[in-house]
Amino acid sequence: MTRIVYFAWVREQIGAGDEEADLPASVITVADLAQWLAARGTGYATAFADPDKLRCAVDQVIAPFSAAIGDAKEIAFFPPVTGG
Repeated sequence: MTRIVYFAWVREQIGAGDEEADLPASVITVADLAQWLAARGTGYATAFADPDKLRCAVDQVIAPFSAAIGDAKEIAFFPPVTGG
C-alpha cells in the first residue's frame, strides 16, 4: 500500500489531501503513477493534465517524474514552489 499525498491546487482538484492505494504492477515510475491517477476521474485528469506544472517527492525526497517508485511508502504531488 502506498500513501499518495496532494498539496495546494492538486488537492483542490482531487478533493482529498491524501489516499492509500495498491498500485498496479504497470506503475513503475512517478510518471506512470501520474498517468494512472489521471485515468481515475475528472478531478484527477485535471490535476495531472500538465505534468510540467507539478513537482513530486518520493518518500519526502524531491524526485523527477522519471524516478522509480520501487517500494516507496509515500509519494507527494505539489505545484512548484515560488517565493520572493
